[in-house]
Amino acid sequence: MSSHSSKSAIYAALGGNATIAVTKFAAAFFTGSSAMWSEGVHSLVGTGNQVFLLMGIKRSQESPTDLHPFGHGKEVYFWAFVVAILIFSLGAGISFYEG
Repeated sequence: MSSHSSKSAIYAALGGNATIAVTKFAAAFFTGSSAMWSEGVHSLVGTGNQVFLLMGIKRSQESPTDLHPFGHGKEVYFWAFVVAILIFSLGAGISFYEG
């Protein structure tokens, strides 16, 4: 299972990405820069990714049920996969839109 330090790192990244996203969106608003808007979306996606990772860690620690007799320990890998797919697809989508 995950240690306290990995959760702390994810919480730190969550706070940092959220703060950076707000700053980039403000800069995009005041300057009209599409590149800064794209960077704001990138930071927002990073923030969402940390939420999914924290959710995966929490769900992986659930106790076994009748449907999942061996527990939910591997669920953290599923949510890490979802994060990877989101990074790829949203990054590609924004690049396609801006291109």
